[in-house]
Amino acid sequence: MAYVITDECVMCGTCEGECPVEAISEGDGKYVIDADTCVECGTCAGVCPTEAIKEA
Repeated sequence: MAYVITDECVMCGTCEGECPVEAISEGDGKYVIDADTCVECGTCAGVCPTEAIKEA
C-alpha cells in the first residue's frame, strides 16, 4: 500500500529529496506521492518533520 501525504504537509521538500524512486512531487499546497511509482519503502515518512506522511 503506497504512502500518502496529508494536509499537515508544510511544503519543506525533505521527502522529495529522500525518495529513491522519485515518486514525490510538488502539488497544490502540499507534496504528493505517485502511488504507481511508490515502492512503499517508508523513507519519506521517516524524514518528514511534521509526520504528514502516512500509509494509505
